[in-house]
Amino acid sequence: MTNDSDGTTPPGVDWDAQAAAFDDEPDHGLRDAGVRRAWARRLSSWLPARPGDVLDAGCGTGSLSLLAAEQGHRVTGVDRSPAMVERARAKLAGRDAVFLTGDAAAPPVGQQRFDAVLVRHVLWTLPDPGRALRHWRELLRPGGRLILVEGVWGTVAPVGIPADRLTALLTPLAGRVRVERLSDDASLWGREVDDERYAVVAEPA
Repeated sequence: MTNDSDGTTPPGVDWDAQAAAFDDEPDHGLRDAGVRRAWARRLSSWLPARPGDVLDAGCGTGSLSLLAAEQGHRVTGVDRSPAMVERARAKLAGRDAVFLTGDAAAPPVGQQRFDAVLVRHVLWTLPDPGRALRHWRELLRPGGRLILVEGVWGTVAPVGIPADRLTALLTPLAGRVRVERLSDDASLWGREVDDERYAVVAEPA
């Protein structure tokens, strides 16, 4: 589940209670046209060029799911919060999208496989990131990719997962790993930021 824009929301937060105001953050609701365009451009460069099946693990209110659907992909979103899932369903009503309540680290998708697994600001909250990465890799079809948007937030007591740690976790799982720095692109966040924000696109061998 995506967290507050500064990344410091504790993992034990009541996400159902947060759902009503969740989209107020510029990079959550993507209500500003410039922020929305910035995320759409990035997502288009990360997702497969051809329409495919995308799993949005920890989808929140479905803002990135909507962008993926608008780019022609079939989306399955998973979030632990029923209130978040309800908002995602409303946001993508009429689209080729399904939303499920469940654990982002172990999505309840049965034998379904995907061309891309998209995860934003979730991995750092998990007790065993490596295990989640291995599970998400198993959900990919041959030629599929993991798209992970993460960061390290705060200076006094930083929280998050550094890019070098994430790439180390991915090394045994992926044949190709690309890191894209996002901190210097204020259009993604609706403001200037000075912490570490990045995306990793990993393609298993």
